[in-house]
Amino acid sequence: MFTGIVQETGKITSVKSLNGGGQETTISCSFAETCHIDESIAINGACHTVTSFDKHTFTVQSVEETLRKTTMGDLSENEEVNLERSLTLQTGIEGHLVQGHVDTVGEISSMEKEETGWLISVQFGKEFENMIVGRGSITMEGISLTIAREEGNEFIVAIIPYTWEHTNLKNKKIGDHVNLEFDVIGKYVVKYLASIGRDSL
Repeated sequence: MFTGIVQETGKITSVKSLNGGGQETTISCSFAETCHIDESIAINGACHTVTSFDKHTFTVQSVEETLRKTTMGDLSENEEVNLERSLTLQTGIEGHLVQGHVDTVGEISSMEKEETGWLISVQFGKEFENMIVGRGSITMEGISLTIAREEGNEFIVAIIPYTWEHTNLKNKKIGDHVNLEFDVIGKYVVKYLASIGRDSL
């Protein structure tokens, strides 16, 4: 479990194919030396398990299903990624409850600079339209954000300067893909209401 508050950006030092299908990714960051085997770390919002580490880097493995549903397969050496270690009982929930289970990949459709921040528009699959609520929470690239506006299968988020500078959003451009995780409570509500509708037919 995570909160969507990015602790720092790491840098990809190595990306290797595994058995022709999976992927092994090594990332450098400031906390690598304090990692432990089997630790959960969200990388751009996708939860991964640490398989090895040293003083400067940690390594994770992505199976085919993860590569199909996230942007992990698009990563390359020297690319910056958002990192968050898992929530503990001593950690304040300063964003919202995030599972690290990416629901779908969206595409940045516009980026607008305002006086103090940025407006980013993201398109996603129409089948997820009922997961979006204006002023509700969404996780994008592992960042807990509030939906400023929504229309059909597109939403807009407002990015404050601090978030812009301390995440990988500053490196994004129109057409780039981003990991999206919809609010977990909303997902359960939608599924429950859908089951009631089916049962009543």
